[in-house]
Amino acid sequence: MSSAPEVRIASPLNVPDNDALRFLPEGPMAMVADGKLSWVGIQHGADVLHGSINVLDLATQTNQSHDLPGRPGFAFQCRTAGKFVAGVERSLGIFDINSGEWTPFFDGVDSDVTNTIINDGLAIDDNLIFGTKDLEFAEKKAGLYLYRGSDKKLIRLRDDQICSNGKMIRRDDSGKLFLLDIDSPTRKVVEYPLDIEAGTIGEARVVLDLTDDPGVPDGAILTPDGKGIIVAIFHPGVAEHGETRLYDLATGELRTIWQTPGSPQNTCPALVPHEGKLKLVITTAIENFSAEDQSKCPNAGQLFLGETDVAADESFERTVWPV
Repeated sequence: MSSAPEVRIASPLNVPDNDALRFLPEGPMAMVADGKLSWVGIQHGADVLHGSINVLDLATQTNQSHDLPGRPGFAFQCRTAGKFVAGVERSLGIFDINSGEWTPFFDGVDSDVTNTIINDGLAIDDNLIFGTKDLEFAEKKAGLYLYRGSDKKLIRLRDDQICSNGKMIRRDDSGKLFLLDIDSPTRKVVEYPLDIEAGTIGEARVVLDLTDDPGVPDGAILTPDGKGIIVAIFHPGVAEHGETRLYDLATGELRTIWQTPGSPQNTCPALVPHEGKLKLVITTAIENFSAEDQSKCPNAGQLFLGETDVAADESFERTVWPV
């Protein structure tokens, strides 16, 4: 008989401090400097067609926001200081936060369908794996892609997703790679054998089934030991709190729940070294909320900080794009 999950209460930060940035924060990522992270504002309002890359210092809770020429799905820091590789609208490119310059290196993602944009992604070495989303959240026409760095080729792995979200890479004892992936409306986390050199994925295997859950799995990360998966749950509508959950990857058992008081729409998690520990940063959103909804969920759209029992050490891996 499994034990009840541990419940922890995450604390809201003072970031973001305006409705534009609170609309749809996602994609938090630990940066090279301890206590610093980046995150993206996917769009700055329901009718606003641009977003931002943000850099947050946890120690001071100061956030620097840099407007992009479109809506980003993901952004990862580059080896070159001040630069980020990002997926914006239907393009991959490099954004310089110092100059504000956006330099695409691949255009035309999802060029054969309409009304989709790039969404969540991950970087592994000089490769990018990312998905797109149907802006109507209705049709199975969004793609799952591999941008292969060795030959700068874009390879479509799937063409039947709706809202392609959480992306993770797992490596087994033999060194074989597996891609964990969430197409949010399915409410399932699936895993594919991944061959980057061949540009292929194998048969999907369901590793976590949340079809009976009222919330929708959004962004997700693996724990540093690869044994757990931390999933942000986007709860549609008003609720007293939101949830980001740690599941055992092998058994599917729910181990820990981080509640976000007054903010039910959790979007993405990240582990960030700060003060000697790995802190759990959770982005949340006010997307789809009316003014009345927001009044009932006063912390909606804030970033939250949750405690973990994991010490931060030199083995913690940060994502850095090799440019």
